[in-house]
Amino acid sequence: MIRELAEYEKELSSVQATEQTLLSTLSFPSDPSKGYAKTLLLFAPSPPSSSSTSAIKGKALPLAPPLDDPSSSSSPTPSHSAKPAGMALYFPNYSTWRSAPGTYLEDLFVRPEFRKRGYGKQLLRALARETLAIGGGRLDWSVLKWNAPSIEFYMSEAVGAQRMEEWVGMRVEGEALGKLAGEGA
Repeated sequence: MIRELAEYEKELSSVQATEQTLLSTLSFPSDPSKGYAKTLLLFAPSPPSSSSTSAIKGKALPLAPPLDDPSSSSSPTPSHSAKPAGMALYFPNYSTWRSAPGTYLEDLFVRPEFRKRGYGKQLLRALARETLAIGGGRLDWSVLKWNAPSIEFYMSEAVGAQRMEEWVGMRVEGEALGKLAGEGA
């Protein structure tokens, strides 16, 4: 799904992630202290239907126990016909003003054939629950300015996100990161 997201964002040539790099950088339920980011995967029946139920599993690849208590009989689990329909890749952040942890959503993606069925909201709801479970005060993310359908969805009453016009995203990467670190100077 990472490649599908990159293609949607017109950045497929920028993808450097491989199965090996994901295995070495994502955290897994078997050892949650390792890795830097977590992934929720949403499974839905294939082909999708408007009356079907979905299951969220997570927190990383390979497929892990459901986000809810795996010993609970009410925990959703994907059926044999379920297909990965969406994902949310996230990691903890921190607010100094609130003196509280939070969650940064790096990527949210729902495959095109599964959109408009509430799956994006289910993933965001699961992240909101996880944020509250860690005593978090907020869930943050960025969205490309040209991605009007996503911006509309995020700002809808269903999600309730606020646009942060006063903030500008900043990034240092590649050669500039090495230079800033003093490497090769």
